Amino acid sequence: MNNARLINATLIATIAQIAMVVTGHFVPAVAGLFAIGGMGISALAGWFALKGQAASISAAAGGGALAGGIGAAIGIGVSVAMGDVPASLLVMGTGASTVTGLIGGLLGRRRG
Repeated sequence: MNNARLINATLIATIAQIAMVVTGHFVPAVAGLFAIGGMGISALAGWFALKGQAASISAAAGGGALAGGIGAAIGIGVSVAMGDVPASLLVMGTGASTVTGLIGGLLGRRRG
C-alpha cells in the first residue's frame, strides 16, 4: 500500500468532512445529510487510498478504515464543537464512517 496515497486520501477526506459540517452549520438542508454525506466521503476516501493498488485484503481494509475514519472523527469533532450534533455521535458516526472507509478500500484495491 502506498503511504503517500493514504495520507493524501485522509487529508482530502478530512477537508471534505470539515467543509460539509461547517456548511451544514449554516445550511440546514446540508445538516440533514450529515450521515449519508459523511459516510459517502469516507467510502470515497477508502477507495481513493487503495485505487488500483495491489494490496492484501487486510491492508486494503485497514488503509480504507484509516482514511475514512480519521477524517470523519475530525469532522464530527468540529460539528460537536459547534454544537450541531451531540458528543455521543462522535463514537457512533466515526464507527460507521470507518466501516464505509473499509468497504471503499476493499472495492478500490487491485486483486492479485
